[in-house]
Amino acid sequence: MIHVRDIDHVVLRVKDPQAMQHFYEKVLNCPLEKANEEIGLIQLRAGRSLIDLVPVEGKLGRMGGAAPGEEGHNVDHVCLRLEPFDGEAIRQYLQERGVDPGEIVQRYGAEGTGPSIYVNDPEGNTIELKGPPESS
Repeated sequence: MIHVRDIDHVVLRVKDPQAMQHFYEKVLNCPLEKANEEIGLIQLRAGRSLIDLVPVEGKLGRMGGAAPGEEGHNVDHVCLRLEPFDGEAIRQYLQERGVDPGEIVQRYGAEGTGPSIYVNDPEGNTIELKGPPESS
């Protein structure tokens, strides 16, 4: 029997690893956990999970084929559960860092319906920042 607890890691193939690392590390506060330049892998801690950045020009990246682009994304979106969640404060924080956040919208997620904000990383991947579910 399989019982999934939460996401272990997400792997994004990237064209500009420096810009992407800056976004996840400095804007979304996902600290660097490990980097392996030999194979082309940057691992950032996102709570209990990891976000792996694989430069398309590196050893691992070349194995994945063409780079992501306007018409070919390798991920629809990744949802990061935030706690605490103050939507307006999060939107202001993102704007101060040059990120254009979407509106605060109620969306259904793993824990139920609650507030979320969509943002795009420097290569166009959509990141959903999710708050706690509404009280029943």
